Formats: sequence, structure tokens, C-alpha cells
Amino acid sequence: MEPLATLPETASAMDEMPSPTGAKTLALLDLLSRHGAGLTVAEATRRSGFTQNLVFRLLKTLVVMGYATQREDNKAYVLTNRLLELTGPRTGERSLALCAHEALRRLRDETGETVQLIIEAGGKALVLEQFRGTQALQVCGEVGMRVPLYSCAPGKAILAHWGEEALAAWFRGRGKTLKKFTATTLSRREDLLRELEAIRRLGYAIDRAEGVEGIHCVAVPIFDDYRQPVGAVTVMAPINRMPEEEFKSFAQRCREAADRIERKLKG
Repeated sequence: MEPLATLPETASAMDEMPSPTGAKTLALLDLLSRHGAGLTVAEATRRSGFTQNLVFRLLKTLVVMGYATQREDNKAYVLTNRLLELTGPRTGERSLALCAHEALRRLRDETGETVQLIIEAGGKALVLEQFRGTQALQVCGEVGMRVPLYSCAPGKAILAHWGEEALAAWFRGRGKTLKKFTATTLSRREDLLRELEAIRRLGYAIDRAEGVEGIHCVAVPIFDDYRQPVGAVTVMAPINRMPEEEFKSFAQRCREAADRIERKLKG
């Protein structure tokens, strides 16, 4: 049985909690979050140790409330991005994810490539929303996935617009050399700082297969009313569909999408 970190260690401790069912619901959420491909009722029952009837009822509740959905192919339950929407960045009363939805879909339809909404979380780039491309062969990740800020275009677009103090704090403890993922990863601090300066000058960031071999991406930051980056819009594609001579064109489309999102955020 897979341990559930959010559950008390003993049954008596569970009984003393104000809402045992609530605790079990959160434990099931935690379990689903660790299985991106989803879990069937039988699998969730085996891994959680709960009764099958309880697991079934909890999963159905999560579906009704929008926190999970059931796959058509194998009937497994997977988490939606509902929690990310609740906890993601907001400008005033407006959710970044909700304001970006229409613009991201339009950008995907215009380019045919996978587009993502990225935010910074815990010093990394986090995928808050994604629209898979329409090409037969696609590059994509998963909502909730985290990657280093410095090895992807959207992460660099965000880093480039941080203040000196925030950037220094991010560098602190990472040393002078960052981990290399490919031959083109900007692993030296001085090289990355020069890149961030170029991004501020150009208005967009590019990733020349710096995180994954054979994959290019372009990104543009999304600003709040104070010109602080709250996220970034990115398009990713195999190198042959996004050669360097097309970077500027993709960046322009990303900028148009970011402008639409910023207008929505302002209301």
C-alpha cells in the first residue's frame, strides 16, 4: 500500500479530527497528484487503504466539484487544474488562468503548436495551463509540471523582469554554474545575465533546445499594472517547425496573446 502523507498515523488520531471524511478527501487528492496518468477506483482503493465504496464516493465528489475528471479510455480519475486556478496568481479579483484561457486557445489555433501559460513557483517555472497543438507530432508537458527557470524561454522571460534583489536571491545558493541539460543550456551566471539583458531589450525570450534536445520555444512575459511579471506565454515546437528565422514571428503572436491576457486582467 502506498503511504498517504496527509493522513494521521493512527485510526484514533483520525477519529479525533473534526472531519475524518474531509481528511480522507484531501488524502485522496494528494494520492491523485502523485499519479499523473490517473488511478482507477480499484487502484485508488488499494493504494489508499480506504473502502472501495468510500473511494468511489470521494472520487465522484471530486468530479462534481471540478477537481478531477474521469478518462474515457481506461476510466482512471485524474486531477484537473482546478487547484492551480484557485491558488494561481491573481490581479485584483481576476484569476490569471481564467483570463488567459481564450488567448491561449487562439494562439494554439493560429500556430498549430502547443502553447502554455507559465508562472514562477518555488524558484521554478510551473505549467499553469496548456493547450496541445494540432500537429500530428507534438511537444507538450503536463499541467503542474515544474522545470528550471533558466533553461526554458518562459522562465527566462520572467527572470529577465525581476528586480535586482529578487534576481540576486534566486542566484544565491545556486553557485556560479547551473546544471546543464543540453549543450546549449546557459549554465554560467554571466552568460545567463547577458541573455536576460537581451530579453529585456527584445521583449521576448527564446530557448534554443536549452532544456530538451531538438525543441525550440519562444515566450513573452505577462505584466500586472505595476509592470511586474505574473507569468509568461510560450509556444514550443520541434526545431524543424520553429527554426531561428521564425522566432520573431512566433514572439509577435505570443505578445498579442499576452496583451489580450493583460487586458482581461485589468477588466
